[in-house]
Amino acid sequence: MTGSEPPEGMRELYPFLYSGESEIETVLGEVGRSTAEKAEEIVRLRREVAERSGVLLAECAEAMAKRFAMGGRLFTFGNGGSSTGAEEVAAAFSYPSRGQSLPALCLTTDVALLTALSNDVGFEVVFARQLAALGGTGDIALGLSVSGESVNVLRAVEEAARRGMLTIALVGYPGGRLSELSSLDYLFVIPSASVLRIQEAQTTVYHVLWDLTQHALGNSV
Repeated sequence: MTGSEPPEGMRELYPFLYSGESEIETVLGEVGRSTAEKAEEIVRLRREVAERSGVLLAECAEAMAKRFAMGGRLFTFGNGGSSTGAEEVAAAFSYPSRGQSLPALCLTTDVALLTALSNDVGFEVVFARQLAALGGTGDIALGLSVSGESVNVLRAVEEAARRGMLTIALVGYPGGRLSELSSLDYLFVIPSASVLRIQEAQTTVYHVLWDLTQHALGNSV
């Protein structure tokens, strides 16, 4: 192999790097079109969510603000990518870049507790057991699930409702079993079948909830 030849197997892995100039332009054009289409899709989805749930978001934020004003706390939870969303929600409320810091805790961050409950009791109760120990009337429970079928999120919402907590869920289309819970106070369904688009739109929903909650508390953000 000479110095100008690609390493063995590289051409097969990245054929566009070794194509002619016209082929590279075609590939770059396709990438550009795909990027633009995805950007347009998430903009349309966020607009649809705003049209569908704008009033409900304002009502939910008012209910959250009342709980916070009375000393309530926010507990967030979810699995996989939704767990990172839950962490971001808790961080946005408790350590905001502006506005009022509000008490919030993500139930996915204590690895020792999660593994102990999963090993000794069952993964389906890892959030419900924490809410049973920490939550109470006046607090808020917010669960995230793309499918709406996560058993541990379902169990947590049910436990939260039994304890008089405000219950909120963010799910993907069509909502799964979470959408069937009568104990759920606020449900925000993202009308998409794409996991990525759902999670992107959920990010917008909980940031809007944070913003509206701050305004409901009289904070300028």
